[in-house]
Amino acid sequence: MTNKMSMAVVIPAFNEERSIGKVLADIPASVTRVVVADNASTDRTAEEARKGGAWVVHESRKGYGFACLKALESLAQDPPAIVVFLDGDYSDYPEELPLLTQPIASGAVDFVVGARRVAGREKGALTPQQIFGNALACTLMRWLYGGQFTDLGPFRAIRWDRLQELEMEDKTYGWTVEMQLKVLRHQIPYREVPVRYKKRIGQSKVSGTVKGTILAGVKIIGWIIKYYF
Repeated sequence: MTNKMSMAVVIPAFNEERSIGKVLADIPASVTRVVVADNASTDRTAEEARKGGAWVVHESRKGYGFACLKALESLAQDPPAIVVFLDGDYSDYPEELPLLTQPIASGAVDFVVGARRVAGREKGALTPQQIFGNALACTLMRWLYGGQFTDLGPFRAIRWDRLQELEMEDKTYGWTVEMQLKVLRHQIPYREVPVRYKKRIGQSKVSGTVKGTILAGVKIIGWIIKYYF
């Protein structure tokens, strides 16, 4: 049975030894569990995560979705009430976690996305291709599904039972947009809240390369079109 107000944080991480400790140190004490999914890292990500107090699981198949699914699998026997997804690169502000969980804990909504709006975003924190891709994806979701999202930000929170309804399946770049599309299709109450965003530590494995950017863009648009037809 789900613990009424417990919260768990899921952090997919690939070669984030320089940043993961900082992320963990800034997570509020109200969080009952933190699971870092080490996604085939070749550095000391796992060791630094354990040092920071996280439970570490290992996923050898590379992919954001693979890592998230492995972390959720580790939570399934004793699930929390709320799951928060957070990147391991220290681009988000973990201390802002209550901004995402409070609307869920109060019963107002069941899903919250941290929106990286211009006012709270460090210059250069998002690449031009990320900004364009976010705008395009959110525009398509509005036109095709009536969605009101403005961002595909990875910092997000959702009720555990609602997450199970979504039956998440994407293994790589489409995890965030799949979740938002399914929230719309399942008519799950949602909200965006503004969050701050800064330049990540190290290079992005997705937007930091031409190949990663193209593959992510294709996957995101593919999910939007697939769900429409």
